[in-house]
Amino acid sequence: MYMIKSLRPLLLAGLLFPLALPVSAEPINTSLSPNVEKALKASKLQDNALSLVMIPLNGPGTPTIFNADVSVNPASTMKLVTTYAALEMLGPNHQWKTEFYTDGTLSGGILNGNLYLKGGGDPKLNMEKLWLLMRDLRANGVTQVTGDLVLDRNFFTQPQLPEFNDDGNDDNKPFLVKPDSLLVNLKALRFVARNDNGRVLVSVEPPIASIRIDNQVKAINSKQCTGGVRYNPVTQADGSVTVTVGGQLGDGCSSQTYLSLLDHATYTAGAVRAIWKELGGSIQGKDVLAATPKNAKVLARAFSPDLAEIIRDINKYSNNTMAQQLFLSLGQKFRTDADGDDAKAAQRVVRQWLAKKGITAPHLVMENGSGLSRAERVSAREMAAMLQAAWRSPYSAEFISSMPIAGTDGTMRKRLKTTAMRGEAHVKTGTLNTVRAISGYSRDINGNTWAVVAILNDKAPFGASSVLDQVLLDLYRQPKQPETASVL
Repeated sequence: MYMIKSLRPLLLAGLLFPLALPVSAEPINTSLSPNVEKALKASKLQDNALSLVMIPLNGPGTPTIFNADVSVNPASTMKLVTTYAALEMLGPNHQWKTEFYTDGTLSGGILNGNLYLKGGGDPKLNMEKLWLLMRDLRANGVTQVTGDLVLDRNFFTQPQLPEFNDDGNDDNKPFLVKPDSLLVNLKALRFVARNDNGRVLVSVEPPIASIRIDNQVKAINSKQCTGGVRYNPVTQADGSVTVTVGGQLGDGCSSQTYLSLLDHATYTAGAVRAIWKELGGSIQGKDVLAATPKNAKVLARAFSPDLAEIIRDINKYSNNTMAQQLFLSLGQKFRTDADGDDAKAAQRVVRQWLAKKGITAPHLVMENGSGLSRAERVSAREMAAMLQAAWRSPYSAEFISSMPIAGTDGTMRKRLKTTAMRGEAHVKTGTLNTVRAISGYSRDINGNTWAVVAILNDKAPFGASSVLDQVLLDLYRQPKQPETASVL
């Protein structure tokens, strides 16, 4: 126990093990278990496609370090680096704010002047939050706005990053949404088609004026609810989008899908106007992008949930857009003139923060902090060193509880459900078409916790999640320790 606790992460030149282990340390296992080898073979993968590190954190056990110093694409397990860095550098109670300002005068419910919506990079500004903020605006006496709706999206200095599209060239997928200073509702449009007594109704939430629906869905008598409804968006010359909804829908059935079809500014302005109209208000001017004037007065303000809650959304459900918002927020907080943009600033401060912990990570490449990238890299040893440091962090409880629980929730809810591992591991998953990965904390049969990093990189890792599940199952099966009597 003492030995493990006394380890300092002396990651000189990235070499944590074996150099930093005391001389009397137990040996290190440098090979894969027969079960994992078998699972790799079954998935038609070479052993060296896998990088694996398993380190006991609070009990006995032999560390496993296999192929751990090669540079690999971590996919979404990169979110652990971003969220852990943010917990320590921004603090678990960090909040983002979104505000309405005006440079005009308010009299008898009429705002003579512009209405400014100033974004603060909130990763979770959803429709409910925006609606409540606009209720506050109404409560503060505003009904009509004579000027423009001005969107202030200057909070982040945005990087110019390469396009990422890995999913059959469908740009409308919500997981591809880029970050923005004024991100509303993750820019998602929810389309619902329902067969109501032989009439098909199609609606979209939020009801943004620039989204037009051409409903061509056929109502059929069948009770069969599967298959059926297709959405085909076409952008028009004026920037609006016509969505042709086709296919068929059985009696009493409904079908829904989420699409991302508008740019940030059009979406946000459209959502604000739709809510304002519902609240009985009007905005006479047009939509404009500009900075909020220095002398403008605040009319209403909304705060995000705490960071500790935000990272739970990011890690449990692997939310790419929210992770990128967080990464840029780190950059924004610590940006200097030399950084150029907030992604570069974030990369710099994460490196400096790791160095302060004694972790040099020569393989670490961060592009957007979400893992949805072809460029992001890390080694399994570096990731394990971070997990070790996080275990000792004052915010380890918040960090660990943000990860999916095996067989229970988030991206792990369907995995290991019927095994001894159910509920025993908090691990973040990572999937790209060339990557399968897990990274986090897992318990063995004696209830002791291990840091686990298992990253597979291969051009065809299909079915390879079973390899990673096998890693956790093998880890669980440690030699059984004698029960010790409780001191209470």
